[in-house]
Amino acid sequence: MSSCWNADVRRVTNPRRPPVSRGGATQRPPARLGGTLEFMQLLWALHHGLEKSSKRMESRLGVTGQQRLVVRMIGSFPGVTAGELARLLHLHPSTMTGLLQRLERRRMIRRRSHAGGDRRVVAFALSRQGGRLDSRRSGTIESTMASVLASLSPGQVAAARAVLAALADRLLAWSDRPDELEPPRPASSQRRRARGTTR
Repeated sequence: MSSCWNADVRRVTNPRRPPVSRGGATQRPPARLGGTLEFMQLLWALHHGLEKSSKRMESRLGVTGQQRLVVRMIGSFPGVTAGELARLLHLHPSTMTGLLQRLERRRMIRRRSHAGGDRRVVAFALSRQGGRLDSRRSGTIESTMASVLASLSPGQVAAARAVLAALADRLLAWSDRPDELEPPRPASSQRRRARGTTR
């Protein structure tokens, strides 16, 4: 990841650092926001870093981070269909179609017959050019993530995976049925509400 993004993360994760003087003016760090908002800050910093790194990959390798992830999935599951890819990557089918079309235009992937013999279903495999991209590791988001994960203990990785999976599941379910799944209220708020109704 870029040094700019690393600086962004340091600002998020170290809000109590000493004031910094720039141009004669002292800039103080932001006040503490509390657990949830500070965690959201980290998630947005991660999102920002992924976007910046994705643009850098596109300028250097010709594909975005998301497009390369699709290439990696097709390389791992030759003959995978567009619907299967959409489910694997939690994407809307129309979004998946656009990604596949762009990769086809770049000659990274090719169509092939479906293993089940159904001609109505389109399956995908990597082209020779796509195979080279699939095997490349340097200069990719994946290599940065692999380096960070290798520096952590298995317990830390497992804990991070559990938190991210729980958030992803909840947010995806909430976005699909926003009226049915209200985010749970903190226990303290529920107790205050209960006391208010009994007065």
